[in-house]
Amino acid sequence: MLAFSWLMLLVYASLVGCENHIILLAGQSNMSGRGGVVNDTWDGIVPDESRPSRSIIRLSAGLTWEKAQEPLHRDIDVTKVCGIGPGLAFAKSLMHTDSSVRQVALVPCAIGGTNISQWARGSQLYNQLVRRAVAALQGGGTIRAMLWYQGESDTETLGDAELYKGRFENFIINLRKDLVFPVLPVIQVALASGSGPFIAKVREAQLGTEIPNVWCVDAKGLQLQPDGLHLSSPAQIQLGKMLAHAFLQTIPSPIHSSASRRLPKFNGISLFQSIVGR
Repeated sequence: MLAFSWLMLLVYASLVGCENHIILLAGQSNMSGRGGVVNDTWDGIVPDESRPSRSIIRLSAGLTWEKAQEPLHRDIDVTKVCGIGPGLAFAKSLMHTDSSVRQVALVPCAIGGTNISQWARGSQLYNQLVRRAVAALQGGGTIRAMLWYQGESDTETLGDAELYKGRFENFIINLRKDLVFPVLPVIQVALASGSGPFIAKVREAQLGTEIPNVWCVDAKGLQLQPDGLHLSSPAQIQLGKMLAHAFLQTIPSPIHSSASRRLPKFNGISLFQSIVGR
């Protein structure tokens, strides 16, 4: 058993030391994954497209790399039961389509039930996203994109729906500044559902985003769970493939690990110091 543990440690170390494609996963429950979750119980069924691969790793809540397996957000989105999300299907589809992609490093950051205002600069969710992105860079590799699926909570009031476009664009502008990556590619998902009556208004904002290097994948029509809000496991697999296809059209410019040395300070302490000092 000890020999096996050392072998796995060496595998992960070799992956982190290679040129990883680092992908940030952020948003709310449909990004963290509720596929296969019914009545707060996950059925444990993992489709082939979401099964673990030795070439796909994920950053744990404790900021350590480990083999990626579902549920990807199990120690991040901890107040709800997580199931299948789009992240692993995205990574496997990407590697299958583009043979030059040898390793994918996923950074789960999504939290269910969150409003776009909760991701504003300086908030707990925003700071966690930035810290985890910086931590991911310390092992080498490049941030290639952020996948963003959020907005269901913003459909509950007309005010939030009307403010969505501006809040989202400010979020991206600030994130790019704090990561010193002005052209960070972002692939957002236009809602398939919502928890309120203003779904069309939020979708209009998502499909009408006007800042550069932001692309939109439309989830409308994908199969939903019985709750009418969350994507089913097959739909999450389909979405992961759609996101991979969109990603391959972007030809993104990466942010390298060396850029973390130029990141700004939060409360007088650099983000790198705050991570390694834990």
